[in-house]
Amino acid sequence: MIGGRAAGFAALAAVVLGGCGSDPTPTGDASTTAGPTTTPAPETRAPRSATATPAPTEPEEDPVRITIEVGGQAVEAELDDSAAARDLLAQLPLEVEMDDHGAVEKSGGLPAPLSLDGQPAGADPAVGDLGYYAPGQDLVLYYGDQSYFDGIVVLGRLLGDAPERIAAVEGSVTVRVTAG
Repeated sequence: MIGGRAAGFAALAAVVLGGCGSDPTPTGDASTTAGPTTTPAPETRAPRSATATPAPTEPEEDPVRITIEVGGQAVEAELDDSAAARDLLAQLPLEVEMDDHGAVEKSGGLPAPLSLDGQPAGADPAVGDLGYYAPGQDLVLYYGDQSYFDGIVVLGRLLGDAPERIAAVEGSVTVRVTAG
C-alpha cells in the first residue's frame, strides 16, 4: 500500500513539474510572432482622487419656534432638537400658571412630564434659556442668572429682549404657550 502511494505521488509530481521549464513561445522575436494576445481588463473602480470627497450632509432644519404670552406680551423662543423639547411641543397649546422665584425665573407645572432621554443630570441655565425642572415637572423661563441644579433641562432659548420683558412682569402670571 505504501509503495502504491509513493508511485501515485511520483506520477503527480511528474505531471506538475513536467510543465516547468518548457517554453511554449517559438524561437525568434516575440513581437513578430503571431499568436493569441491578452488585453488587460479595464479598471472596474473609479480612480481615487487626491482629496477625499465628503459624505453628503443633510441640510439643517430651521429651529422650531414657539410663542409665549406673558402679561399681555408675546415673546418667542427657539427649541433645541431634543426628546424633551419634542414632548413640550406635543403638549401645545397650553396655559401655565407661573410664579416668580428669586427674581431670576418664572416657573409653573406642565400637565405631563417631559422625556429626559439624552439629557445630563442637570444644567446651569443662561439668562434667556427656556427650561424644564424635572423634579417639579415645571416649565421655566430664565430671565436672571440661575446656578447649576440637578434636574434642570435646557429646552431652548428665549429670543430678542424676551428675558427683560419677562422680568418686567411682576409676581405670578398665567402664561400661554403655542407653536409657531
